Formats: sequence, structure tokens, C-alpha cells
Amino acid sequence: MIARRTFIGGAAGGLAATPWAALAQAAARKARVAFLTTGDPDTGAMRYQVDPLRLGLRELGYVEGQNLAIELRWADGQMERLPALLAELMQLRPDVLVTVGPRPTMLAKDATTLPIVAVAIDDPVEMGLAVSYAHPGRNITGVSGAFRGILSKRFQLLKDIVPTARKIGVLYNPDTVKRSDIAESVARNEQALGVSIVTLEARGPEAIDAAFATMANDRVDAVSILADPTFWLHRARLTELCQKQRLPSVWPHKGYLEEAGGLISYQGDFAAMFKRSGALVGKILNGTKPGDIPFEQATKLALVVNLKVAKAIGITIPRSVLLSADEVIE
Repeated sequence: MIARRTFIGGAAGGLAATPWAALAQAAARKARVAFLTTGDPDTGAMRYQVDPLRLGLRELGYVEGQNLAIELRWADGQMERLPALLAELMQLRPDVLVTVGPRPTMLAKDATTLPIVAVAIDDPVEMGLAVSYAHPGRNITGVSGAFRGILSKRFQLLKDIVPTARKIGVLYNPDTVKRSDIAESVARNEQALGVSIVTLEARGPEAIDAAFATMANDRVDAVSILADPTFWLHRARLTELCQKQRLPSVWPHKGYLEEAGGLISYQGDFAAMFKRSGALVGKILNGTKPGDIPFEQATKLALVVNLKVAKAIGITIPRSVLLSADEVIE
């Protein structure tokens, strides 16, 4: 399969392991930034990720076609393609590599000493990417998208929407999220909310269908779907199954609502995270070592409600939830 690629800006040279003094001269020439993600450009990633990254760089004076080129590589949800795509990017000798999500970041950590800005990952210290948030100390900095307690808040939202719920499902991809990472929240919320929480794994389309069949057989009342590139690629199928089973659902990004028909989303603002990542890339291009740039924690959370879908599946969103919403889709 031919790697999907996009080249933004003109051809430019760079140094994969450029001395920091040389990187300080990046503003005087055309810098090259590499971008590696498990997603694909046709599913909102340009709008939610690449465009905000461009904006963050532009605010520091890095403009495509003038002093900046960006090389994009998309795995299209196929994790096995990541090593080849990373190797291809390294051959281009970029100044900085931007990685999206845990899989590309962990791969790059072990493969290169190139400055890396990691975006939309969980705890960088726990993952071995940084010595500490304040002083990463290695070749990696970035923006963590993890919010402690967010899964508990999603469970509470589902319980608010369906007060009679006795069983809630959690759909996740074990290639992205470890079962142990959600076990504590599951146990805590089963007791706090008085519900049974069922965890279901899915790595691809067939497993997604099987998971929903299991939820139907187990009479699951509502479901929380965790962030995953594969789920994003197959979001239309996921939302179709939720609506077919009239299953209230909470999603990890409002794109699932706007572009596929999800019910509720509660997550950080991806555009804000990627804009901030552009600022971090700019600092590195200006000569700051990534190990000296604090890892940042995204702080902006948004609740979005899709009233069209609520009507379609025959539920009424409580007024308390609507009043808390940052955005309502009517």
C-alpha cells in the first residue's frame, strides 16, 4: 500500500539531529516539521489538528511557503504502517517531529533522538516520555490530553440522562487504552452510581459489531466510547449502531456528533491542544531544547449535546445537562 502523504510548503532541508545552536538559526531558513498520526486527513484531522498546529506556528512567525514546510504522514488507522511512515519521515531530516497519540509517540521515543512534540497522550511521566512535567529532561515535550476523573464524569452524564440505567458499557481499543487504566474508575463508579459497568474491547469493524451485539444481549442501557483512531475512522458505523439500538452514548470529541450523529461528547478541546503544540514546536525551532520545555496539561473541557439524536432515539435530555452544555446541536 502506498503511504498516504501530504506535503505542505516547498521543498526544504533540515537536520534530524541538528545541534541546538543550529536549530536557533531555523527562523532564518525554511524549517521542516514532520507530523505522524494514526488517523487520516479525511476525517476532520486537518480541521481539528493540522490547521490549529499551523496557527500556533504562524503566531510565532513560521509561515508555510515562506520559512516553514510541514510533512504529514497518515496511517489511516493501520497501526502496522507506523514504523515505515516514521522511517520515511526520518529520511527527510526534519527539525521537529509532532506525534499524535500514544502509539506514534512511543514508537518515535525508541527510534530517534530528534526533538519530539507529543500531542493527545496520557501521562508522559508514567509512559516514560518525561522525567517530570516541569522538566521533561529528554528529547520530548508536548501537550497531554488526559483529564483525571473524565471517565467518571462521563459515567455520571449517562446516569443523569438515563436515571433508570442499571448497566453501562465502556467500549475501548486495547491497542490504545489498557484495561488496567480504566479498572479503577470502573470499580469506583459501579459503587458510587449503583450500576454494573461492562468493558468491551474492539480493535476493528468486526469487533465493533460483536461488541454491540454483546451489549444488546446483556441489556446495556448506555455506553461510553473512549478515544481511539480506529473508532474515529469508523465513527459512522458506531453511531449507526448506537441509534439502531437506541443506546444513549457519550463520546470523546464533538466531531463524533457533528460528523457522525453521536449523542453527547465530553472531552478536551483538540483544536486548543494542537494550537498549543504549534507554540511548543516554535520554541524548539527557536533553539530551546524540548527537555527544558515543560510538558503541558490541556485544561479546556467541553460538553456538547446533540438534541437531534436525542429525539431520534426517544430520550429527553435533562435540563440540568442542557444548562451545563457548552454547545447544543439542534
